[in-house]
Amino acid sequence: MKTKHKIILMMIIIFYIYTFIFCNFSQAVQIQISDNTSPTNTAVADPPTIHSEAAILIDSKTGKVLYGKNEEEQKYPASTTKILTAIIALEKLNLTDKLTASYEAVMSIPAGYSNAAIQPGETLTFQELLDLFLIHSANEVGYILAENISGSIEEFANLMNQKAVEIGCTNTHFTNPSGIHDENHYSTAHDMALIAKYCMENEEFRKVVSKPSCKIAATDKYEERYFVNSNDLIRESSKYYYPYTIGIKTGYTSQAKNCLVAGSSKDGLELITVVLGAQTLENGDSARYVDTINLFEYGYSNYKYQTLANQNSVVQEINIPNATRDTENLQLLLKDSISSIIPANFDLNHLDYEVKLNDTISAPIAQGSVIGTITYHIDGLTYTTDLLASHDVEKSNLPILIAQVVLAILVLFILAKMLSPKKNKKHLKKKKYKNSKHGTDSIYKFN
Repeated sequence: MKTKHKIILMMIIIFYIYTFIFCNFSQAVQIQISDNTSPTNTAVADPPTIHSEAAILIDSKTGKVLYGKNEEEQKYPASTTKILTAIIALEKLNLTDKLTASYEAVMSIPAGYSNAAIQPGETLTFQELLDLFLIHSANEVGYILAENISGSIEEFANLMNQKAVEIGCTNTHFTNPSGIHDENHYSTAHDMALIAKYCMENEEFRKVVSKPSCKIAATDKYEERYFVNSNDLIRESSKYYYPYTIGIKTGYTSQAKNCLVAGSSKDGLELITVVLGAQTLENGDSARYVDTINLFEYGYSNYKYQTLANQNSVVQEINIPNATRDTENLQLLLKDSISSIIPANFDLNHLDYEVKLNDTISAPIAQGSVIGTITYHIDGLTYTTDLLASHDVEKSNLPILIAQVVLAILVLFILAKMLSPKKNKKHLKKKKYKNSKHGTDSIYKFN
C-alpha cells in the first residue's frame, strides 16, 4: 500500500475512535418515562336529593365539577346576572369614582323589582353603588353603571356577552345588566359557576359579597341608609345561616323562580354552588338554601384540598455519564408544590404521575437548571411542574485523557509501521562461505 493511502487510512481510524469515545461519554441521559398508574379507590358517596331545576357544585380553585344536575340547560338567571356586571365595573372603575344617576337609569326598572329608591341626579361613589348592587340587589344600580361605562344598555350588554365568552361561558346571553326578565336573557348553572369563579378571584368583589349588611352615607337626597344582604346564608340571624359562606348573590323573578350563586370555604377547600329554578319545599323551606347547604356538605364530606408534593422534594436520582465522580449522582427536585382537590379517600401512595427528562442532559449542569418535568394526574385533573438540578454537575476530564492516550498510542504505532525498513522479496542467490570447521565450501539460500 502506498504511503499516502496509509496516511488516509490512519486518519479515518483516528476519526472513528475519537467519535466513538466522545459520543459514548457525552451522550444524553436516556431514561424511560417513570410512572405510577396503580388503581386507586376514588369513589364518593351518593349526592343528596336536589330539588332545584338545575344545580352545580364546583371547586373554586380548579373549576372541577363535583356535582351537576341539568347544569348545561338554559335557565333564566334573574339577579345573579349582577355578578358579571359588578366584575366588569370593578375592572373599569375606581371605588372612589362618583357616579350620578340619570332619569332613564332610575325609571327603567319595572314595578316589583328590588331597588334602593335612588333619585335622578343623586350622586354616589362606585363603592356605595357596588354595595347597593350586590348586597341589597338594587336593580337601578346596574343601569347607572352600564350608562357610565358604555353609554347605553345595549352596548353594555354586548360588553357583558364578550366578557362571558372570555371567561369560558358557552351557553349564555345577556340583554341587560341587572337580570330583569327577558326571553333572550339566559345562562346555565355551569356558566354561572364559571362567572362566579372568575369574580371571586377579585379581592374587592369578595369583600363586598361577604358583607352581611351595608351603610350608605347621607346625600343631598337622603339621610344615612342601611341595607341587609339578601343572601340568608350570610346573616347569622337567618335560619339558613351557613358559617362557612363567603358570598355571593341571590336572584328571583317569577319566570326564573329562586336562584342562588353561593361560595363557601372550609379547611382550605373553597366551593361554589349554583341553583336555578328553585321553589318552596312542602315543609315551607326555601329549596335554594336547602339545596345549596346540602351541596356544600356533600362537597366537604367527600373531597379535600391537600398538598400532594412539596417544593424542593426529591422526585428521583439520575446518573450523569460524563460528570465527575463527586457530582455524577444528580437529584431532581420539584420546582413548585403540588396541591389539588381530591376525594377524601384518595390513597396518596398510588399517586399517578409521569416524569419526562430533557432530550440532552450532559455535564456541566448548573444548580437549579430545568432537567425535565413531572406531571400528576389526579381524579381527572392534571398538574405539571419543572424538575430542577439539586447541585452543580462538573464535567469529567477522564474521557478526554483516555481518548488522548489511546490516540497517542495509535499514532505512534502507525508511524512506527510506516517508518520501519522495507523488506522486499529477492531472487534466490547463492552465497558461498568457508566452513571453518570442515574447511569446505557450503551453499545456503537466503531470502
